[in-house]
Amino acid sequence: MTDIAIQRRPAEPFSINLEAIALSVYLIRDAFGGVMRYYTSIMHLDVLWYVPDGVAMLCLIQFVSHCIVRNRSVLAVLVLIQILLSVVLGYIMLGTTTAAVSSFKMMLPVFVGFLYCDAQLGSYKKLLTIIAATFYLSVIGVVLTKFFVMPWVGFKYESFGATREAGRLWWAYGGDDQRLMGFAADNTMAAFFILVSYTVTSIRKSTGWCLLWGGIALYVIKLTTSKTTMIVLALYLILLVLVRMLPEQQRFPAIRKIALWSFVSILVPFFLILALAGTTPVPHSTMFSILDRINNSWQLPFVYMSQLMPIGIFTGCGAGCFNYPQKLFSPLAAYWVPVDNFYIGTYLMFGLPFVAFMVMVIRAAFAVTDVYKLSLIFVSNLFTITVLNYGPATGLLIIALGFSEVFSRRVATSTAGARPRARARPVQALGPQGGLNDFGGEVPRPAR
Repeated sequence: MTDIAIQRRPAEPFSINLEAIALSVYLIRDAFGGVMRYYTSIMHLDVLWYVPDGVAMLCLIQFVSHCIVRNRSVLAVLVLIQILLSVVLGYIMLGTTTAAVSSFKMMLPVFVGFLYCDAQLGSYKKLLTIIAATFYLSVIGVVLTKFFVMPWVGFKYESFGATREAGRLWWAYGGDDQRLMGFAADNTMAAFFILVSYTVTSIRKSTGWCLLWGGIALYVIKLTTSKTTMIVLALYLILLVLVRMLPEQQRFPAIRKIALWSFVSILVPFFLILALAGTTPVPHSTMFSILDRINNSWQLPFVYMSQLMPIGIFTGCGAGCFNYPQKLFSPLAAYWVPVDNFYIGTYLMFGLPFVAFMVMVIRAAFAVTDVYKLSLIFVSNLFTITVLNYGPATGLLIIALGFSEVFSRRVATSTAGARPRARARPVQALGPQGGLNDFGGEVPRPAR
């Protein structure tokens, strides 16, 4: 939200970071999902769609190497075991191998995000350039689809044997405004990528740039009719201006407090359920969407799970349950409900272990020194009040990136009672033949 100096050590020549490549290819694929699905299908290059998942598999190996072996994080071991066990439990729940494979693929982006545990996002200069380009192109894409019908609108494709739609043209309830998706696969994700890429890009920009492009972004998000994203971006802009009005030494503590307080949003659905559950929504009204979430999206999955797997209330029903693997690849598709909240949806899959994990995440957030991570924690927490954010994959990756500090060596050392040591995580050097010069660079020293 503000300009904070980042110390940067000299970069090793011809070095890259695997997580930077993974985030880049996921971002490019998902932010332009409608375009990618259409052209890879008509050119019979569907395999290219799965390239980011292949890179994420390498990140899973690096997660084991860095977080478990090098950082000796017990929590990293437990998280890996929990995810694998949840895939098995999901297979038992959903009943098909395809659903289990889809569930495992769905969880891969978390390992990419977790790899940023000992890094500061501001050191990835080329990655930041790609994110900035994504912002400008996403804005242009939504504006273009206001005036032109793109060829990928309504295009259907097959994935794991299921037919899906890359993009569709539809209208908001009670109005003539089209829900435009730009280059993405749907309108909500188009708005999400504008929000996230703007947040990351704005941190190093002047206040004038932030206000100008923030206003443009708000207008463009209005075209997508994503009310949640508009509210989050408006709050971010207000807080950005307020933080920059503070004296320099007070800015970072203010950003950290804002990020920490955003975790209170986890409780919002429960307060809304207590206050408004049972209220009959009026079709095509302003409150219809939120009341539908209160009465159906946030409650029905627990009713169905108590019938299908009662113990799942505590253990979770496994990766993929009440998510798109169940909807597309399971005989239990009739019980699928769109769970429009990240924390509720994740609890359904992982149960009480997820609650314990979040306690550790919030505790680790007190030690975060990266303004990028803190800003992403804020926007992700507010955005996911009404969005599950597991699809596309970059949504889950961004959340995992914000949580990544929980696996850092600095936090683990601090927890053990010793003085935190400022150690930079070495990058993966590929040598001159690698062809990618300083993609990630040496990770900076954490601030103390």
